[in-house]
Amino acid sequence: MSILKKTFDAGKFAVTAEMAPPKGVDFSHQLEDAKLLKGKVHGINVTDMQSACLKASSIGLCAALKNEGLNPIIQMTGRDRSRMAIMGDLFAAYALGIDTMLALTGDHTTVGDCKDSKPVFDLDSCGILKMLSDMEATNTDCGGNALDGPTPVFYKGACVTPMYEPQILQIAKLKKKVDAGAEYIQTQGIFDIDALKRFMEAVEKANIKVHIMAGIIPLKSAGMAKFMNANVPGIEVPDSMIQRLSDAAAEGKEKDIKGLPEKAGIEMAVDMIRQIKDEGLCDGVHVMAIGAEKNVPIILDMAGVSI
Repeated sequence: MSILKKTFDAGKFAVTAEMAPPKGVDFSHQLEDAKLLKGKVHGINVTDMQSACLKASSIGLCAALKNEGLNPIIQMTGRDRSRMAIMGDLFAAYALGIDTMLALTGDHTTVGDCKDSKPVFDLDSCGILKMLSDMEATNTDCGGNALDGPTPVFYKGACVTPMYEPQILQIAKLKKKVDAGAEYIQTQGIFDIDALKRFMEAVEKANIKVHIMAGIIPLKSAGMAKFMNANVPGIEVPDSMIQRLSDAAAEGKEKDIKGLPEKAGIEMAVDMIRQIKDEGLCDGVHVMAIGAEKNVPIILDMAGVSI
């Protein structure tokens, strides 16, 4: 059974991290960082060509992490695969011991780094979830044909963007994903705890029953925060956080100390995780360190979160 599912079923605070495969075939850096996450998180979500940028496949790094005794979560987007390819890849993943997945529609190839690549979009995230739910219920493939052997049963997840306006549309999309089979949800990066509270209240009011994990992105600089505000839908870093990062950079320059903005970003992430856990705002956190996975154990230790 999925470790993440076991954690939620036991009523425990769940913690996952995120990791991108390399643009190539050398997994050594990712595996070194993954060793630091062992015993610190309930799962490692492996991205599937995030932002439509070419990387090694999610299933490849997931298999390597599994071999190292970690609990990978495979991402599966509809952008690059037909329903046949999606189901075939998930059969292979399950055979390799990967039993937790996250369904995504995927960013369009025009925003990525291989712009001539033709997108597929046979299924969106809801279509992927429903296809798997139907497979589990009937032991048949996407063409209605009986499967050989046991039916693979995944712990299925999806994403949501709490800061999206109008909120009612995001709540409607969330309900559609849950109805299609999503059992847990990871949010886009959260930087405003009050906004998270309002979103969770809206979820409760809509009577949507699903485990929700707040997305946490440790900021590295004021420039990073400003870039995300301008370019990443659903991200709203408050001016107060940007100012704190700017002040840290100025202090570092004055005192000739490197890394103060990153330190400030870690401290802000710690504060949010601690508040989310202490106040029971949602069922867990998903930490997206964006290339700085080595900081995740530090953040969790500082926040007093253990598995």
